[in-house]
Amino acid sequence: MILVDAPLSGVRGFYQYFQRNHIIYLDETLSEQERTLVLAHELGHLFLHKKANAIFMDTRTHLKTAEYETEADTFAIELLLPDDTFSEYLSAGYTSEQISRITGYAQRLIDLKASHIKIL
Repeated sequence: MILVDAPLSGVRGFYQYFQRNHIIYLDETLSEQERTLVLAHELGHLFLHKKANAIFMDTRTHLKTAEYETEADTFAIELLLPDDTFSEYLSAGYTSEQISRITGYAQRLIDLKASHIKIL
């Protein structure tokens, strides 16, 4: 895998499969926390959508890429927020909004996590 930091002008990052290379581009202006989240999201694309050309699909077709984005978001939050930690927050009675503030991850990601976790 090749990781490239570049000025992406409003795009936080993207994954590209090109000439048998897996390339992740990250905007060079991202904070460390944003960089970690965007990298985890793009790794989701690498592992789940290896040879999908999302750039081509977005710009040249009318195919919906929302499903791919949701899958990559799910991969990212599962990677970055362990089930045990998340369960502790839930057991303590925190709401998804509070967990979002504590972790720094967007509430939509916390809600994605909540929709996939099994509470024992």
